[in-house]
Amino acid sequence: METIILFAPLLGALLCGFGWKIMGEYAAQWVATFFLFIACILSWIIFLTFDPFAHQGGSYSVQVLTWIESGTLVTDWAVRMDRLTAIMLVVITTVSALVHLYSFGYMAHDENFDDEKESYRPRFFAYLSFFTFAMLMLVTADNLIQMFFGWEGVGLASYLLIGFYFRKPSANAAAIKAFVVNRVGDFGFALGIFAIYMVFDTVNFGEIFAAVPDKADETISFLWAEWNAIEVICFLLFIGAMGKSAQFILHTWLPDAMEGPTPVSALIHAATMVTAGVFLVCRMSPLMEFADSTQNFIVYVGALTAFFAATVGLVQNDIKRVIAYSTCSQLGYMFVAAGVGVYSVAMFHLFTHAFFKAMLFLGAGSVIHGMHHEQDMRNYGGLRHKMPKTFWAMMIGTLAITGVGIPLTHFGFAGFLSKDAVIESAYAGGTDASALAFWALVIAALFTSFYSWRLIFMTFFGEPRGDKHTHDHAHESPMVMVAPLGVLALGAIFAGMIWYKPFFGDEAKVDDWFGMAEYHGEEHATLPGAAHAAEGDAKDDHGEKAEAAPPGQGAIYREDKNHVLHDAHYVPTWVRLSPFIAMLLGFLTAFQFYIRRPDLPGKLAENQAILHQFLLNKWYVDEIYDFLFVNPAKWLGRFLWKKGDGAVIDGFLNGIAMGVVPFFTKLAGRAQSGYIFTYAFAMVLGILVFVTWMTLSGGQ
Repeated sequence: METIILFAPLLGALLCGFGWKIMGEYAAQWVATFFLFIACILSWIIFLTFDPFAHQGGSYSVQVLTWIESGTLVTDWAVRMDRLTAIMLVVITTVSALVHLYSFGYMAHDENFDDEKESYRPRFFAYLSFFTFAMLMLVTADNLIQMFFGWEGVGLASYLLIGFYFRKPSANAAAIKAFVVNRVGDFGFALGIFAIYMVFDTVNFGEIFAAVPDKADETISFLWAEWNAIEVICFLLFIGAMGKSAQFILHTWLPDAMEGPTPVSALIHAATMVTAGVFLVCRMSPLMEFADSTQNFIVYVGALTAFFAATVGLVQNDIKRVIAYSTCSQLGYMFVAAGVGVYSVAMFHLFTHAFFKAMLFLGAGSVIHGMHHEQDMRNYGGLRHKMPKTFWAMMIGTLAITGVGIPLTHFGFAGFLSKDAVIESAYAGGTDASALAFWALVIAALFTSFYSWRLIFMTFFGEPRGDKHTHDHAHESPMVMVAPLGVLALGAIFAGMIWYKPFFGDEAKVDDWFGMAEYHGEEHATLPGAAHAAEGDAKDDHGEKAEAAPPGQGAIYREDKNHVLHDAHYVPTWVRLSPFIAMLLGFLTAFQFYIRRPDLPGKLAENQAILHQFLLNKWYVDEIYDFLFVNPAKWLGRFLWKKGDGAVIDGFLNGIAMGVVPFFTKLAGRAQSGYIFTYAFAMVLGILVFVTWMTLSGGQ
């Protein structure tokens, strides 16, 4: 079953990409989609029936083939199946299958291609399926080499899909930008793999995790200094995660990636590829638990990313870019949860986020499709009557992402439960980094509510704006596009409530769910927020120290001194209410600005012109990069081209070809006089030279 899930998308990609001329375009699209739905159904079967305690260590491997054998480096291509893998399988295959189905309607007629002269749909579906295969390779990897293969595979697929409209210069530039920026992070990831092999002499997860406690105090030489080996490894791995998951500094590729078709945005840049970094940190939790400094760094970066992206999302007018910055912000939430050591909560938000964010992107695509590819929200308005199904789907997605639910209960939309779990975990972190992150995430929740409701109000309410002809012909999307929205809406509504306890709500169920050894910590009376400062050892019901799960036991690892998950359930009431209050404030502000007083946004932008421009230009990060890296690189390239290649290389070769060679040619030409006495004289000179040389050398 596991190998079918892995290879079904690859088979679909090959048949669709290379066999469409035989079976036809329409049949090729259905073949690719059929294999994705097969993988999706099997993934849900595994997810719902997986029992970690039926397998040694809470996981098992299915070997595909022996891949690399070189000295001590032995790497099999194998499928590692545990709870983390099962979660990611469901997320990837569900979103991908629905995106395939959605694309039947969205890509039916594309103004960027001429149907009579070229065929683009089989290529698009083949790229989608190939991406899904690469992502499945990444999450099912049993070792770091296999994971890196999938890691680079999704990078290639994203390049192909972002630049799918290859005739648009902006799409080509966005594809190259995504590829280059991700190479920066991938270089850090590669260095981390090299360091792991140097320290552990293996790249297999099981062997690495088992050896972590013995390597906790080992040092490594890096950048002319001695560092803790685990800290260096985790830092380098996180650099890779920053690139793939678009964290601050390496985030600049994500908004530009909206140049690709909207189904691509939903699949790659909302629900799957950008979560690879979060998955990597959670997968490597046995190492992360021994790297306190790196964990603090992860918390700082995640909090800064969540805050930064939320502020930029406040002023964006492109409907897809608003949702893109929302994705960037939500990824920051996930990293904060992972950084404070509550990896189950990071996966919880990853899981719920996939449903409502994919639905928001596909809903935005439905609006764009119905508005004849208009993406500027300033040209929308009053569309809820033209597109009622899309409106309600977007409403459900907005209720989920903003965190609407019944306060102090476990009843609410998916984001209400997972986002609150992240914020409560941040408060319980007990470090300066987590304290700062708590406030950053609450403020980000307020901003998220504002720009999410701003999107709804500008798109579906008020008077129609922009081109009247476009509004007159606005229409609801076909059922093949609306049906996937309905399926994702179920996840956006119920996913949080159904799986709240095994991800966060009950410690014992979390341990059982992720296959960790049984662990019962005593009810220690520590103040909320003092998790890492808790004194005393964990004890069982008889007063004896309970046996903690060793690294590698289960899908994630929680060190015995890590009580953040426990303390997160005992935070003050005001902490639990803070995200709900932030959501209400954001909603009321957006309602005031875009329903009651639509003139206020313009006045505020005029009064706060500097701040507005700062946010509109995305904190000028791209401009800073242009100044520090892009423009110097262009100058260097131009200098090497003009001076190096043009003046030196071409000048040297041209000088030889046009100066030196003709000079000697003329000299040689003069010797060819055509007179017999000239040639006789040359022969006499040659004999004279030969005799002289023989005389001086003594005949040797």
